[in-house]
Amino acid sequence: MITATWGCAAKTIRHMEVTAYCGCGECCGWERGSWKYLKLDFWNKYISKGAHKGSSYSGLTASGTWPHEPQSGLLSVDSIENPWMIPFRIIFPWLWFSRDGTIAADTWYYPFGTRLYVPGYGYGVIEDRGSDIQGPTRLDLYHGSHSEALEWGRQYVEVTFYR
Repeated sequence: MITATWGCAAKTIRHMEVTAYCGCGECCGWERGSWKYLKLDFWNKYISKGAHKGSSYSGLTASGTWPHEPQSGLLSVDSIENPWMIPFRIIFPWLWFSRDGTIAADTWYYPFGTRLYVPGYGYGVIEDRGSDIQGPTRLDLYHGSHSEALEWGRQYVEVTFYR
């Protein structure tokens, strides 16, 4: 662990095990329909494991937000590296501003709202927790699709925490 301080801002670099998840039933532990209704209510989602098994699944994170991937803004290094994205970012106003991604961590060690940078993923904020994400050396990154989450897999990277 390396800690550096500049004025009132401090950053810490830690070597961590980083996995990925998406909003699918396999990653988040939900299934369609309830046996209470003989699975005929297939449009509803229910938690399929854990202490809240059978409860309705909303898709919200543990902090009450909708999960999302990081997004580079119009004035970002990504616009320089990928100049073909500039016309799209100019036309669509929601692409003008950058947005941090959703990260799940053990909130015993890292509170909600902790901002960090993961190489290969980008900036993110801890907004979720997972039952398998335990300890100070584990993180889980949100991806928009199951194939992207599988592509990320399990990596060991140097993560930068900002306080």
